[in-house]
Amino acid sequence: VQLQAFGGGLVQAGGSLRLSCAASGSIFSSDTMEWYRQVPGKQRELVADIISGGGTKYADSVKGRFTISRDNAKNTVYLQMNSLKPEDTGVYYCAANGIRWNDGTPSVFRSWGQGTEVTVSS
Repeated sequence: VQLQAFGGGLVQAGGSLRLSCAASGSIFSSDTMEWYRQVPGKQRELVADIISGGGTKYADSVKGRFTISRDNAKNTVYLQMNSLKPEDTGVYYCAANGIRWNDGTPSVFRSWGQGTEVTVSS
């Protein structure tokens, strides 16, 4: 197992949760780390990502409420979710993507963790 997400749960609207994703194995600190969420019947949506240098991007729906961060020393990426809304309900997945070199040839690397479920009640 290379990525393991946890921290989901049931919370009332307006509440907060902090998701964590522990990376191991071939996940590098140079990889971009991402959080996605998926709702049944809909495509998986990119919620936030963070590059190795700390730059971040967010989906418009979560800007100002969610914060992604990473601790490279602990090989962990976090998603702090505040002011949660019922529409934030879904299964949240962490992912890593980067470049791997093999005999001088680059290739795209991508790894997914198992999801952690977040339910926001109204």
